[in-house]
Amino acid sequence: MSFFGLNCARKNEQELERKLRANDREYNLSFKYATNAIKTSKYNFFTFLPLNLFEQFQRIANAYFLFLLVLQLIPEISSLSWFTTVVPLVLVLSVTAAKDATDDINRHRNDNHVNNRKVQVLIDEKLRSEKWMDVHVGDIIKLENNQFVTADLLLLSSSEPLNLVYIETAELDGETNLKVRQALTVTGDLGDDVSKLADFNGEVLCEPPNNRLDRFTGTLAFAGQKYALDNEKILLRGCTLRNTEWCFGLVLFAGPETKLMQNCGKSTFKRTSVDRLMNVLVLFIFGFLAFMCTVLAIGNYCWELGEGSAFTVFLPRQNGHDGAFSSFLTFWSYVIILNTVVPISLYVSVEFIRLGNSFYIDWDRKMYHSRSDTPAVARTTTLNEELGQIKYVFSDKTGTLTQNIMTFNKCSINGKTYGDVFDYMGQRLEINEHTETVDFSFNPLADPRFTFHDHALVEAVKLEIPEVHAFFRLLALCHTVMAEEKKEGELSYQAQSPDEGALVTAARNFGFVFRSRTPDSISIVEMGEQCTYKLLAILDFNNVRKRMSVIVRSPEGKLSLYCKGADTIICERLHGSCTKLTNVTTEHLNEFAGEGLRTLALAYKDLDEDFFLQWQQRHHEASTALEGREDKLEQLYEEIETDLLLLGATAIEDKLQDGVAQTIEQLSKADINIWVLTGDKQETAENIGYSCNLLREEMNDVFVISGNSPEDVRQELRNAQKTMKPGATEDCTFLPERTLGKSVKALADETVNGEYGLVINGHSLAYALERSMELDFLRTACMCKAVICCRVTPLQKAQVVELVKMYKRAVTLAIGDGANDVSMIKVAHIGVGISGQEGMQAVLSSDYSFAQFRFLQRLLLVHGRWSYLRMCKFLRYFFYKNFTFTFVHFWYAFFCGFSAQTVYDELFITLYNLVYTALPVLGMSLFDQDVNDAWSFQHPQLYVPGQLNLYFSKTAFFKCALHSCYSSLVLFFIPYGAVSQAARTDGRDVADYQSFAVLTQTCLLFAVTIQLGLEMSYWTAVNTVFVVGSLVMYFVVTFTMYSNGLFLVLPSAFPFIGTARNSLSQPNIWLTIVLTSILCTLPVVTYRFLLILLRPTINDKVMFKVRQAKASPPPLPRRARIRRTSSRRSGYAFSHAQGYGDLVTSGRFLRRPAPPRSSGFAHTGRATSGFSPMGRSAGYSPAERAQYAKAQEVETTSLQMYRTISDAAL
Repeated sequence: MSFFGLNCARKNEQELERKLRANDREYNLSFKYATNAIKTSKYNFFTFLPLNLFEQFQRIANAYFLFLLVLQLIPEISSLSWFTTVVPLVLVLSVTAAKDATDDINRHRNDNHVNNRKVQVLIDEKLRSEKWMDVHVGDIIKLENNQFVTADLLLLSSSEPLNLVYIETAELDGETNLKVRQALTVTGDLGDDVSKLADFNGEVLCEPPNNRLDRFTGTLAFAGQKYALDNEKILLRGCTLRNTEWCFGLVLFAGPETKLMQNCGKSTFKRTSVDRLMNVLVLFIFGFLAFMCTVLAIGNYCWELGEGSAFTVFLPRQNGHDGAFSSFLTFWSYVIILNTVVPISLYVSVEFIRLGNSFYIDWDRKMYHSRSDTPAVARTTTLNEELGQIKYVFSDKTGTLTQNIMTFNKCSINGKTYGDVFDYMGQRLEINEHTETVDFSFNPLADPRFTFHDHALVEAVKLEIPEVHAFFRLLALCHTVMAEEKKEGELSYQAQSPDEGALVTAARNFGFVFRSRTPDSISIVEMGEQCTYKLLAILDFNNVRKRMSVIVRSPEGKLSLYCKGADTIICERLHGSCTKLTNVTTEHLNEFAGEGLRTLALAYKDLDEDFFLQWQQRHHEASTALEGREDKLEQLYEEIETDLLLLGATAIEDKLQDGVAQTIEQLSKADINIWVLTGDKQETAENIGYSCNLLREEMNDVFVISGNSPEDVRQELRNAQKTMKPGATEDCTFLPERTLGKSVKALADETVNGEYGLVINGHSLAYALERSMELDFLRTACMCKAVICCRVTPLQKAQVVELVKMYKRAVTLAIGDGANDVSMIKVAHIGVGISGQEGMQAVLSSDYSFAQFRFLQRLLLVHGRWSYLRMCKFLRYFFYKNFTFTFVHFWYAFFCGFSAQTVYDELFITLYNLVYTALPVLGMSLFDQDVNDAWSFQHPQLYVPGQLNLYFSKTAFFKCALHSCYSSLVLFFIPYGAVSQAARTDGRDVADYQSFAVLTQTCLLFAVTIQLGLEMSYWTAVNTVFVVGSLVMYFVVTFTMYSNGLFLVLPSAFPFIGTARNSLSQPNIWLTIVLTSILCTLPVVTYRFLLILLRPTINDKVMFKVRQAKASPPPLPRRARIRRTSSRRSGYAFSHAQGYGDLVTSGRFLRRPAPPRSSGFAHTGRATSGFSPMGRSAGYSPAERAQYAKAQEVETTSLQMYRTISDAAL
């Protein structure tokens, strides 16, 4: 038995394990693994036409019209020429095919761009430049810095010490921080020796292709030994190589079998509520069509039995054709004639309208973010009108509402706060862009991008106040940040979270510069002096500990533990002597929390040498234990992290994006419910909620659901329900079930007195989403104006959105910027991606994307509302004009013996939807607007009718059908009565079929055109040209086609010779046209007048205001920023996963030793002028306060200072 098993042949069934051998293409090809070429396109040159037509005829409308075409080819039942159906059908198929071809050509280009990238492949002991598409499983390839990873690779060797590589995985998981991978030692020894790599014949047995990004299992057999393989040794396609000169890798999975491509599953096809309603209405229309044809077929049967028998003398029936067979043929004949009740051009027009409104979003300069050069992009063209019906918005917090750019804002050190700016009267000033910043020029290694406004803190540093120095020393030592210095003095930090980067950067600017690290040391520059601390242990962060510590030995030999973490956790571990300092610091923390800042407490402890040696031995034993390792380490951490001495606290600001508060306020006025789903701590999310106006102090109550058991959560939810609605029952109220609707009952909306907010944390949400409790949770949440879910996982985000979709008849929108938001973006009716700090994964999965949350109000209140309004007007008018057109045929049947004769000329039937009425309705659907964008913002209540489906619904459809029925009666019987007994001016009869057809179709065209004018609220030059041009086109085509010349050329095709000239020259004909137009229009005008007078809508009221103003409204006043104070505790400044502690101490991240360098400071000691106190350093304060006096009644803590200067310098 070989290593790979009994049989190496590739089986047809699903692959159970992957087997490959390095540098052996012949062996690997026997398994028929996929090559590295990817294909996202659907067609090629030969398959495009058959495949595309097959797909298009799967749509019921296209198949229906193909069926009609077949019927029209049967002479016995067709009274219309085949071209009346072929021309529109071919046009629709051609337009759709052109769109599909364009999309597929773009996919081909993208595929070719990726497949033709070059990479160096080891072939025949030489590195050759090959295309990506020519790479195979088992090949060894070489990657260089900043290159994309070609396929899923087993890392063999690299240019870095210990065979490390640094990769960026933003395209996979949205995280922009660098990750580290390390090769096996046995393969790392191969280095970049091509001959050794060419001789490498290791065999890999691993898992089959799958989509799990976070795990990998396999073994490598080489030189008679087996080595375990895990995810830390794998480079995935989609990653980018960073800060690594070169590396070699063995291809394990290629092309479509890579984990990246396995995760690119098809997104669910999203349809708008208008589409779903249209499907129901089309089914109804088909039923109504069958009903009309049945009525007319029965009429034909009755007529054949009665009047028809008298015609058999001069028009004998064919053999076997009786009345029953005649009525059967008549049924199918009327199916052909009345098919315009479901016009094929409707679908083409809808696509044009959606495409045009998508371009408006792409072209909107007011949604363009110049700083990042990011325009708004409509990534789909099928959901525009859905943007005008949003009821629930689900938003991420970090990076969506906030910028995800952390800044060191304030701090509290030994009972004194720093960060605020005061005037000479001691009054606190509001900090803005004009506030003077601290000058860090004394520090050559300072980050020029860092800003701070309180000069007192830098002066405290210069005066070498022990507590201040210890504070920043802790920030410079207690972290897992990685530093890189490409040039002397140019430092860049790679941090696992923006919070840690902000803290280390703050310490850097205040003179405590983290410079470099090794697995057992940390090098920092303390006020110009290079210091190296021996790193003895890292007690890393995780979600349970909520803190991290480092144990270091100073250059003087002193052992110390530095700890930072959540303030509630740190306070539990403080020494009893810190009580008063803790109380003062807690007040500062509450003040920071009231401003929505992310807080962190700092503490330290001096360690006894003997105790630490004993603890270190037990720590080593626990870290190497095979069972219960985590529990044993946790006990050791708890043991040593006690009796800490408090240093102070930091406050980091995750700044709100511009305009977030105003946007949320506008959306709330539009009756849009906003739910924030975030992974952050409850206090942090809650305070951000207040900062951005989501939660407001004037709310009646904000309920906090934090139960630790299902019973507690249920009780808290029901208590909240009783508070909001005292008389409410525990049973939920459901809406009546819809016809042809979804099977799940919809939860009814409940009105409450006042406004409420709901905050629920992750573990309580897990109980609330259980099947037995989900309705209680949804009912409570929907009663509230704002909902915040904290500490939620990506899966829970999707579950919350799915819950609302399932039980509420409402349209949902999810907006986020990171990979953890992709699940809810795909689940929601509409997904919006923000191109932010967390990669492009959310954008790539979204339907719409832009750079700032504030653009959401323009997307919904302007583009969404306009798109929905235009689409509804289009559908109402389109059904009206086509029902009116078709119903005239129905009435005419009673006067032509039910013979399936058409009332119009065949040419008019063909061109009615394609030429005569196409452009005017498209013009209305692309340019119409009730009010401009400024009025839309000033009156966000205009958005509410879309949420309630007031513009187009089943009711609106049936009203439209009744209106069409009335208009068709007028358009048939008025011309019929006008010409039946009339004569021309020369005495000749005008009551012939052709004259009646011309009169009826002219009356119809004028009536529907006037109706269009009544529908339009916003006339443009384009609209006017389209409307007038279409009428002109009708008369031009009519007089041309009915001319003598064309009749002489082809008499059978142009039988209406001279009809237009003879009919339209008579005054009574034009009088009839005017009369029918007035009678068709009068009821509509009367109804709308009474409606506006007695029951005006919000649109009517605002449009009346617009007419009164006759000008655009003035710009809205800017909201003044109000400083809010609160006792709410903010969240700690950790928002990341487990840290880099294991990596740091293992030595795996160790970079190439840096050359010797200076400290970056030109002086030594404090005797130099660069560190002499200046300005307010002498203790002077404009407010005449002692700058460095300790807080009243605060005990001082013993602190061992680490001097960086010699006694002689003093």
